[in-house]
Parts: sequence; C-alpha cells; structure tokens
Amino acid sequence: MAELISFAVPTQSDKVLLVWELSVGPPAEALIHSLSAVFSQFGLLYSVRVFPNAAVARPGFYAIIKFYSSRDAQKAQKACDGKPLFQTSPVKVRLSTRQKALRHRTFALNSSRCQELANYYFGFNGWSKRIIRLQELSGVEDGALTGPVQKRSLKFFCAVEVVLPPYGCKSPGVGIAEEPLHQPEEEGQSSFLMKRKTAQKLAIQSALADAFQKLAIVVLESGKVAVEYRAGEESINAESEEDLQSLIQVNCLQPGQKEEECLSDFSLEEDELNL
Repeated sequence: MAELISFAVPTQSDKVLLVWELSVGPPAEALIHSLSAVFSQFGLLYSVRVFPNAAVARPGFYAIIKFYSSRDAQKAQKACDGKPLFQTSPVKVRLSTRQKALRHRTFALNSSRCQELANYYFGFNGWSKRIIRLQELSGVEDGALTGPVQKRSLKFFCAVEVVLPPYGCKSPGVGIAEEPLHQPEEEGQSSFLMKRKTAQKLAIQSALADAFQKLAIVVLESGKVAVEYRAGEESINAESEEDLQSLIQVNCLQPGQKEEECLSDFSLEEDELNL
C-alpha cells in the first residue's frame, strides 16, 4: 500500500515514537544526538525531544521522536524496542497513542523544512524553485524615511514555482511578508536596506512554503516515489485579497516580458538571501 506524505508537521500517532528507560548518565543534549543518529537510519526525522522522568519515577529520561513517515516509524519501533542501542540497558519504544487532540488539525511546514523533506525524497537535483515575481507593495522608496511613521512598514509580495522535472510537475505559490519601520532617527540607510532584504527573504520563504503545501509525496511499497499535485488546494498567503489586486497573474509572465523584469529594483540573488 502506498503512503502519502504531506508537507505538514507530523502529528499522527503512528508517526510518533515514545522512548523510555533512557540512562541517567548522559545529559539531554547527548541523548538527543545519540537518538537522532540511531533513529534517522530508518527515515527522515522531524524532531527528537528529550525530557527528564517525573519526580515520582526513577531518575532517567524519556524521548518523543517524530517521523514524517508512519512506515518508517513502525520499522524503527520494531527494530529498536528492547534493544540497548547506545547504552548498556535496553530501552522501550512504543508508538504514541495520545495524539487525539491534534488529529483534525494540520500545521504547514516552514520553507526550510519543506526543502529538507523535498531533498530527502526527490534528491537535491530532483526539484528546483523559480522566482516569478518579487514586488514591493508598501511603496517606500530608498531613503524615504521621513513623514508619518505610524504603521510604516516594508511589504513584499512574491510568486514562485516549484518544479519537479522527473515527475513532470509544477506547483505555484505566493506569499507576503512585512517588516516594520521605526522612527527616522533610529532608521539609518543600512538598517533600511537590511530590513528590505529581510522582507524579501521572508516573502520568498512564504511563497515557497505555499507552493509545497499543494504537493504530496507518494511512497510506494517498492520504495519508489511519486508526486501528487493537489490543484484544488490553492491558497493565497495574504492578509486580504485586496493585497493582491493590481498584481500580475502568479503563474506566468506578461507577454513579451523578461523574467528579470519581474523582479523588484532591489531584488537579491538567492544565495544572498540565504534561502
């Protein structure tokens, strides 16, 4: 049976492992490192968290480990339960049974998590992103730091496209980000430019995360991977629809327009933005 993996925070109980009977000797940071090394052999991990046992229990730690894949979590549970792993005494590993409160809620992954998940299943060369438009909405010009400052901010709109050539799939995404501006005497030119760069970066990240939300990874029994595009899950990551009025269509360029002309005058290369 195929497994569907969404670009969302894993909250389902069959993706969450509880590990206890962890030794009291190593500190929590060392345990996190050791647990990550062991359980990442079974699949990509979303998180590893370690907690001290309750005061009524004997000294030691327990851990909560989240996988993106329920199949990987089940394999890890069967392989590690009752084994000493990295310590002298065996540990107990069970699938979680107390995730009912979150079962109807979905939390989208941020852009860095989305890229990590895409790299794991598609490979670094299996997908790419393309900025279609990066446009300033606030109308604040370079050096225009005078005048009323109430609610002054830098706001950018971004439209991107995630492309997966091996699967013949493209997914568009849009996002808006805003950075507040302070009093003119506190807002030097270098600070202004840095905030503009930050707003651009956040807009790109927001659009990228939006594009990934429309994709789902299909893992077949054989281990092969396919992609499902959820065309009906179009979403605009904006405060209101008015924010997007007067902008170009996000899925294509205007006739005769070059891609570089779609970028703002102060647009930055992706490596400069550290995306």
